[in-house]
Amino acid sequence: MTVTTVKPDSAAQAADAVRWALSEGTPLDVAGSGSKRGLGRPIQTACTLDLSGLSGVIAYEAEELVLTAKAGTPMAEILPMLAERRQQLAFEPQDLGPLFGQPEGQGTLGGVISCGLTGPRRISAGSARDHTLGIEGVSGRGDLYKGGGKVVKNVTGYDVPKLMAGSFGTLTVLTELTVKVLPAPEDGRTLLLAGREDAGAVAALTAALQSPYDVSGAAHLPAAVAARSQVRAIAGAGGAVTLVRVEGFGPSVTARVAALKEELGADAVLDRDESRAVWREIKDVAFFCPLPNPPR
Repeated sequence: MTVTTVKPDSAAQAADAVRWALSEGTPLDVAGSGSKRGLGRPIQTACTLDLSGLSGVIAYEAEELVLTAKAGTPMAEILPMLAERRQQLAFEPQDLGPLFGQPEGQGTLGGVISCGLTGPRRISAGSARDHTLGIEGVSGRGDLYKGGGKVVKNVTGYDVPKLMAGSFGTLTVLTELTVKVLPAPEDGRTLLLAGREDAGAVAALTAALQSPYDVSGAAHLPAAVAARSQVRAIAGAGGAVTLVRVEGFGPSVTARVAALKEELGADAVLDRDESRAVWREIKDVAFFCPLPNPPR
């Protein structure tokens, strides 16, 4: 089947495309960079609405913890900009490009929100929908509309922006999004428990999550999965690995890690760089991607 691609460079042109598709009875495949096409059942349409032309950060108000960008803005542009101000998207958006054979950093803000992709910090920071404040887009009738805004307490009636998270482009062609950003943690450490059987690992993770120590990540890697890690401490553990992450203000992290290590009987504590590396692997399901290099 021959697929026609329509690439608007404005919200008005996106609305024109939707109205044309509606008049022709033609389904549209709404896409940004296409880095997540492997998710779910393949879409069979004769026309793709390519939103990669709607790109660029419109406003970044670091003091107000708010960012507004066009839907096609690459995450590779947004994340470094936030990092420069020691801020982050706290829900840890996933980068699934490598899983589907594409380079890293190809995803867009609209794709992240539309797919509702959230990383390990969901247990403490919430999901993508909890950080979506406002949207602009095109309805199924081809009308341009807005929902939400730049502050949390601006919702009347249905919270339309949060409906977009996980909708996979079926409810609205997103053209612009406003998301909440948060300060990045000053420090982060990960406790490593080696060789725990599944039942023992679940018990340890349950104890950690029920503790007062504000755990921000919890995972159990079976032996075959741990062996594929690029973090030497994980790959060299020689068996299953159970991980518990603690983040925040430096002295607080030190105290909480010490308490948890004693309670859980942890075998080791990963430093900040190792901790970041392994949780990025977990976030992006890197264990199921082709193995690029030997563990460092």
